[in-house]
Amino acid sequence: MMKKEFAVIGLGRFGGSIVRELMNQGAQVMAIDRSTERVDEFATIATQAVAADSTDESVLNSLGIRNFEHVIVAIGENIQASILTTIILKEIGVQQITVKAQNDYHEKVLRKIGADFVVHPERDMGIRIANNMLSNTVLDYLELSDEHSIMEIKANDVIAGYSIIDLDIRAKYGINIVGIKRGADIIVSPQASERILLGDIMLVIGADVDINRFVKKAMND
Repeated sequence: MMKKEFAVIGLGRFGGSIVRELMNQGAQVMAIDRSTERVDEFATIATQAVAADSTDESVLNSLGIRNFEHVIVAIGENIQASILTTIILKEIGVQQITVKAQNDYHEKVLRKIGADFVVHPERDMGIRIANNMLSNTVLDYLELSDEHSIMEIKANDVIAGYSIIDLDIRAKYGINIVGIKRGADIIVSPQASERILLGDIMLVIGADVDINRFVKKAMND
């Protein structure tokens, strides 16, 4: 099987972490940045590291950027460069483009010009940290939309011993347990009769307000 090929434009903290993780997962990665210092840093980390101006279409064409399955635009504070790069990538015909947004206005522009995925790493991480701090039971958080998420919630002694049907969380809270992590095992789509054990990690999906209501009420009685 051929390795997936990615290009990451912008090697700041966010872009750099993506390069490292993609390489750890066995992908082929071209790392691109205007800064020769950053490029030198990734020369031994990425498959290929190139110092280049991503707002120059001829430069991107010379790098064969259209041949990459997925290009991640992780440019930092320069919103204009981020937008221009995205436009060029779209015009060149890149299949999938993920772009880091600085704010909601930036995101609106990126979506209008054809970005396939837009991420707010700082905002999303802030939400995740806040959720973790507010509850000892919420272990992790993945935003699906502005109002819906998947959360990892650790079962405490308040709900341990009850089955999913006993808790009746779909009817009471409008959320669903789509999986249970139990040690090294994971139970996908658990049966209603499945009992929750102390320390189980429940994968719960639903509206943020409903999940938070469940955590506050059902798990703190």
